[in-house]
Amino acid sequence: MTPAEIEQVIRRAGLAPSLHNTQPWRFRILPQKIELHYDPARRLPVADPAGRELRLACGAALFNLRLALESAGIRPNVTLLPHLAGPTALAEIRSGGHTDPRPDTLRLHAAIPQRHSHRAPFRNVPVPTTERNDMLHAAQAEQCWLHLVTPGELGTLEGLVHRAHRMQEADSRFRTELAAWTGRPGDALEGVPTSAAGPRPGPQDQWVHRDFSAGVSPRPEGVEYETHPLLVVLCTHQESPYAELQAGQAVQNVWLTATAHGLAASMISEVIEVPDTRDELCHLLGGTLQPQALLRIGYGGPTVPAPRRAIDDLILE
Repeated sequence: MTPAEIEQVIRRAGLAPSLHNTQPWRFRILPQKIELHYDPARRLPVADPAGRELRLACGAALFNLRLALESAGIRPNVTLLPHLAGPTALAEIRSGGHTDPRPDTLRLHAAIPQRHSHRAPFRNVPVPTTERNDMLHAAQAEQCWLHLVTPGELGTLEGLVHRAHRMQEADSRFRTELAAWTGRPGDALEGVPTSAAGPRPGPQDQWVHRDFSAGVSPRPEGVEYETHPLLVVLCTHQESPYAELQAGQAVQNVWLTATAHGLAASMISEVIEVPDTRDELCHLLGGTLQPQALLRIGYGGPTVPAPRRAIDDLILE
């Protein structure tokens, strides 16, 4: 690939979602492969002490990288957790030869720059069955499972989300960490600026609680969050760093599939971040699946995407 083509591939990979928009990925470009590394400086020690969210984010970036390579006519051969690539390496990608990109690959690749976290309210329009089935198949394509939350599970899940939020907000270290990554000026290249923060949550909101505006943006009068969004839990069949990288790829496949259908999404990650509520969510799902991400999906209006780091910051020499 030419340097310009490689730069475009890395730029697409860097448009993946990450907790607080930390963008914890870096790439090493070698003659025969591309290595995906995590950036230790971008790990969130309070919200993500075990690195689960970091690996999910890097897995999402890996899925974008795969799509970009396939769209350029290169079949990617991916090895997760390569042993000889260094302590921060999470994957290496080699060329498997030429491939003709499939229409669904091109459709998802085109959705990469359109996808971003939608922290504003959704319209009260249900997600059709066809779109739901496509998202289920997207998760299964990455050896994961997408659980659509049923009406009978909503009350218990809402209680878990509220409890996880209260537990995190009671921790001064968590509040300090969140404040460091939110409410940033418009020229910041990382974190969540006020322009992308969405309305300030209120006590009446059922599913959106985290204030990414750092309390500086008043909530417009009459703006209310939807009461019945589509909620889905992305699950793996095992619990390991390898499974978390699979989950990150599955999350991005599901999210881009939703985006290609004109849908928007955001994460409700606190219930996964708090170990007690995550264990209870696992029990709610039957005890055999490992919940890795909870997404809120629906039809939203125009919103501003979070900023992105410069391409030079993403490359490891």
